[in-house]
Amino acid sequence: MDNLPKLKGIRESVLRNPTGYRKIYDSQNAAEEPFPEAEENKLDYFQKMILLKMLRPDKITNAMQQFIIKNLGKEFIEPPTLELKKCFNDSTTKTPLIFILTQGTDPLAQYQDFAVELGKQKEYISLGKGNEKTALALLDQAKQNGGWVLLQNCHLAVSWMPQLELVVENISDTVHKDFRLWLSSFVCAEFPVSVLQNAVKMTIEPPSGIKANLKLTLTNMKPEDLTHPKKPNEYKKLLFGFCFFHAIVQDRRKFGPIGWNILYEFNYEDLKVCIAQLKILLNDYEEIPYKVLNFLGAEINYGGRVTDDKDGRLIKTIMLDFMNPKMLTDDYKFSESGTYFSPPAKEKEDYLKYIKKLPGVSHPEIFGMHENAAIITAQSETRDILETILNSQPRSSAGAREQERDTIVLNLAKSIESKTPMPYDMEMITKKYPTLYEESMNTVLTQEVVRYNGLLFEMRSSLQEIQLALAGAVVMSEDIENMRNSIFNNAVPKIWTGKGFLSLKPLSSWLIDLLERLKFIQNWIENGTPACFWISGFFFPQAFLTGTKQNYARNHTIAIDKLAFEFIILDDKKAEDIKEKPKDGCYVFGMLLEGARWNYTKHILDDSLPKELYTDIPFIWFMPKDTSKEEATNKEGIYNCPVYKVLTRHGTLSTTGHSTNFVLFIEIPSRDKENKWIKAGVAGFLALRYQFFTPVSYTHLTLPTSDLVQISV
Repeated sequence: MDNLPKLKGIRESVLRNPTGYRKIYDSQNAAEEPFPEAEENKLDYFQKMILLKMLRPDKITNAMQQFIIKNLGKEFIEPPTLELKKCFNDSTTKTPLIFILTQGTDPLAQYQDFAVELGKQKEYISLGKGNEKTALALLDQAKQNGGWVLLQNCHLAVSWMPQLELVVENISDTVHKDFRLWLSSFVCAEFPVSVLQNAVKMTIEPPSGIKANLKLTLTNMKPEDLTHPKKPNEYKKLLFGFCFFHAIVQDRRKFGPIGWNILYEFNYEDLKVCIAQLKILLNDYEEIPYKVLNFLGAEINYGGRVTDDKDGRLIKTIMLDFMNPKMLTDDYKFSESGTYFSPPAKEKEDYLKYIKKLPGVSHPEIFGMHENAAIITAQSETRDILETILNSQPRSSAGAREQERDTIVLNLAKSIESKTPMPYDMEMITKKYPTLYEESMNTVLTQEVVRYNGLLFEMRSSLQEIQLALAGAVVMSEDIENMRNSIFNNAVPKIWTGKGFLSLKPLSSWLIDLLERLKFIQNWIENGTPACFWISGFFFPQAFLTGTKQNYARNHTIAIDKLAFEFIILDDKKAEDIKEKPKDGCYVFGMLLEGARWNYTKHILDDSLPKELYTDIPFIWFMPKDTSKEEATNKEGIYNCPVYKVLTRHGTLSTTGHSTNFVLFIEIPSRDKENKWIKAGVAGFLALRYQFFTPVSYTHLTLPTSDLVQISV
């Protein structure tokens, strides 16, 4: 930043006036805070945004909105209301109307209501599951009688998209003048471009915030929806509970992985089913069956969409807050502040008055999260926006600029190659660490070396190829072209990520991380099995955990499937203090915590400090123990904390039967109930988007041709 002409000397300015910049850093409205006088007067708004990005990246979205308002007008940041009539008037028999879907929206109701309003015959069918033939039959019929057909969820019928393109191209001038083809689809690379270009495109933004969501839900309800013949008050109370639950599960998505590991398509139909079942159950039972309501809502109606077990645990926990006897009492608080509560059972207008008084922006507290969750979400949104802008830049330009770009990439490729270590000598390692019954860690080491060697071979060969391609000696393939763009943008090339460990780091941090991992492996090779393990350094940490159990099982003659880990937290120890490994189990360090912190004074899980987004998990002794004779009970005073490799949390099931991201649950002592931490999204990680700390120093080690890589892009 100091190299930019207008921002030259900014470092000295911050050092001279730390109080002025601290005010911006601490402000809730940092985007509106004035900078110290010198910068306030000499910088334009865009240059101030660059400076704000350094101080408060979570506030860049707000600053961007103000920038657009100042230069283009407020109308460019306010999405227009969807008016189907105007869109319909722009369509013809040959011009389809496409609903571009977003999470939590379903345009079916608007489509049906609009068709009834105009008196049109309407049909609809969801594609997939072999419904394509039925869809073609409905289209043929509608072309003759002038009806409408909505083909829903085109993204689920990717293989049928070429056929859809032909169907649209072959619509003749002789079809009925009232015929219309409606489509709906999420963003999908396989959707026919020609259809998309010629169609009328529409999208419905889901309501943002608890207030907007509740208002939309209650506004769409008819008076009869709020009545019950036998238990009117109980029905209204629990109905409002379901509505609030619906708003919570939908709005948690804005927090990304902290909200849900996977973004689910919860919609109004799920809520309607819950309300219909509530009516039936209150009619059929004298006592309100809360367990049944919880089960139907959290495990079937909404839970039927949930595919991740951690998300399943979360949705059941959230439902318990709203489907319980306390919900029937007035002023039952949904959060500690009391801003959100269960209002008295009255009429629709009274509920709308209550909703009107709610804050427009939903504070993380109502979701059970710490205020830091909003900062993490805003930073993630900023990063996504800037990456999108970066990736939309032209990839080629004539003349000196293109040559300058290639020169930068060439120099970086040479620098990275010169500092990339040579692959390990597998023959030497297998001789020094042979496969032994009594030491499973030898196998873990050789498997890790095989994986890292695969990455190092790929890096060295591709770096040599890109240098030849930039020199014009060989033809530049698509992979190498993508690699060139990635290196220029400080991103890890895809051909490396395919062979490499899971990571979200930019290229510069990724290279530093790689060398630290290789030094960890090198230390193991040279000095024997470590006394304590930097778990973040493993390519496949699940194999290491299995090896630890296997050693214990063989030493004590116990079946490995009877073993589980006991987690003994040694928060007074550091890795450098450990000189000998334990007789059983292993010492582990290097994990990080999001959503909470370890209190080293009270020795329990505690609330995060403001702006402290990530903290370290203390030193832990992973001790295998025989659990075959223990009864399966929910332990009090602990939180079963999921640990993932990276912050995205979600992963896929690999061929080994393990998740590509989830590692294991660890038990962390806590005085609070586990539900608190589940709703807060508390989780452990092996790596962040940047280098959080450096593991045990291996300064005495040297990697062939390797030093710590520092690159600037």
